[in-house]
Order: sequence, then C-alpha cells, then structure tokens
Amino acid sequence: MPRMILLGVGTGLPDIDRENTHMVWDGPGGPLLIDAGGSTYQRLLKAGLDPAGVDGGPMLRAVLLTHSHTDHINGLPALIFSMRLAGRTEPLTVYGLEPTLAIMQRVIEAFHQEQYAVPIEWVPINAGDSLELGEGWRLHTALTAHSRPCLASSFEHSETGRALVYSCDTEPCEAVAALAECATILIHEAATAEAFPGHTSPRQAGEVAAKAGVGRLVLVHYSPRWTLPEEQALAEVRAGGFGGVAEIGRELQVLEL
Repeated sequence: MPRMILLGVGTGLPDIDRENTHMVWDGPGGPLLIDAGGSTYQRLLKAGLDPAGVDGGPMLRAVLLTHSHTDHINGLPALIFSMRLAGRTEPLTVYGLEPTLAIMQRVIEAFHQEQYAVPIEWVPINAGDSLELGEGWRLHTALTAHSRPCLASSFEHSETGRALVYSCDTEPCEAVAALAECATILIHEAATAEAFPGHTSPRQAGEVAAKAGVGRLVLVHYSPRWTLPEEQALAEVRAGGFGGVAEIGRELQVLEL
C-alpha cells in the first residue's frame, strides 16, 4: 500500500524529539525523498528503507528538494556520502526548482567529497510540472507563498482520486489550496502561533483544510515549544473550521493511502 513516512516533523530549529521536517514517499516511483534534513540516512534505516540498496531492499530512487532553506537541504551532502560508503554507485536523481538546485550544487561542491559520494543527476522542474510515478500515481507540484521559491506536492491516483498533499513551507495561498482540494490526507505546515509572512499557523491550517474539504489533516513543521502546546494547536485547528481528523505529525509516523 502506498504510504508517506514522516522522517522529521519539527521546525527549522529542531526539538529534542523533533528533527527538521522531511519525509519519504514509499510507493510507486519511490522511495522518493522529499527534502533532506539532518540525519536522513539513519532515519531512512529506522523507517525500514535501505537508501543504498545494498541489503536487498529497494534503494532510494530520487529526492525532491522543495526549496533551498537550510533545514530542508542540510542532510543531502551527508546522505550521498553515507550511501557511497555503504557501497552504492548508482546515481541519485535530484529534482527541484533551478534556483534551489543551483544553491545545492554549490553546497555539494564546497564539501569536496570527490569519490566519497554517489553521483547526482540534477533534474530541474517548474511549479505546475508533474511526474509519472507508475500504477496510476502522479506527483503534481505547485508554487507556495514563501520567502524563497518553494514547491508543494501532491501524490494522486488517477483512478481512485486518492491523494496525499504536502504544503511545504507557505502562508495560506490559492495554489496550495487548489492542490489540496478534496485530498485524502493533507500534510500542512504549522510553524507559527499567529499569522506570519511565509508560514502558517494551526488556525490557518484548519481554515485551509476546511476550505479544501480534506479528509485528514496532519500538522508538521511544528513545535509545541516554538509554536503552541499540542492541545492548543489542535483547538486552533478546530477554531479554523476544520471538523475532520486532525493530528500532530509524529517522527517516523506512517501515513497510508
């Protein structure tokens, strides 16, 4: 069954029990990593996935970098280093907006990893592009409202209409709301207690989920310390008008479709 595994659910400043927000699609076309924050290689192993593909499981196929802020890309150099040490030689495809890939390429170059990194195939994409994943699944993208160019993503099945949408970093905007329309699961950031440029509060996330008519809302890029306590955050979601299933995302949580 296709699933998204939350490898980290915290804000740009991690908590003791919350890593920077990133996740992996474990379904057709995957495993496909969305961003790489912190200890990604180890977290993939904890999720039961083998990024190097040396222990019999499917190797990590690709990475989608949503944008170039540090907490979303800082784990990639270590990831490609660890995969090479584990014995992987096959290239890793990395998708992203051209400005994001340009910054990431400079970061990789600065590490001078030489032969101690798997080769990368850089594939620029534009907001609105979609990727064929197989078995009726497609990945759709949209531009968010953030301080740097940033991509939201939707994993949608053409026949059943099942869809999982990830807002990534954004303030409420029409493009993300349209992507989330009638989604089975909406993974939405909730980084700030109040409305703040480039980010979303729990109440605003509730408003987006209610307007889009989603079935389930999962808050990520969230911290009970830096945002709001959990009970208060969920109360704010309800105050935003969302009456469906709402929850705080957990480290290594599995969301099945």
